[in-house]
Amino acid sequence: MHHDDFKFEPVHGLPEALPEDEHILWQGAPSPLRLAKDAWSLNWVLGYFVALAAIRVIMVSPDMSLTAAMAQGIPFLFAGGIVALILIGLATVQARSTVYTLTNKRACMRIGAALSMTLNLPYVCIGNANVAVRPSGLGTLTFELIGETRLSFLMTWPHVRPWHMRRTQPAFRAIPDAARVAAIFAEAAETRVSMPQVAPVASRDAIAAE
Repeated sequence: MHHDDFKFEPVHGLPEALPEDEHILWQGAPSPLRLAKDAWSLNWVLGYFVALAAIRVIMVSPDMSLTAAMAQGIPFLFAGGIVALILIGLATVQARSTVYTLTNKRACMRIGAALSMTLNLPYVCIGNANVAVRPSGLGTLTFELIGETRLSFLMTWPHVRPWHMRRTQPAFRAIPDAARVAAIFAEAAETRVSMPQVAPVASRDAIAAE
């Protein structure tokens, strides 16, 4: 039986229906393998176990044949493969439970596998954005928040810019076609921020009465 853990969402990736003057411009999710590499350092982990295997082979090679020495490194490679599968599994679960959304008013992030939460980032609260794009087109769009807006680095990991703990920067990580998504964000944010803000004022009769 198919079961959707997010069936309660009125709009996919969002906790509530959008107002009439707001609409979705883009939705996406991280690439699991790229997320495993970027957030969980998959390549470094694999390299570490390969290095351990090579060191073991070099250490025992003077005392045995090359074939026997190479066999000594197999357990390290096997352990590295298991750890890699675990990291890829974690990244896959995180990617499948994540929905990044851009509307004409805000950036939204539905994140969390065990405990789901949605972050709403109005464009007026984003001071700057940076995009890092790889040759494959995958990349990360990072938001620099302004004002009193604060986010927990640990609660939002891995959907943040690494090593920026004092001032957490939320991020759309490992997204496909990152350059196009960044362009959509830039245009929407510029339009939203440049819109005049209409504040209520007292009527002329009220002012005269005062």
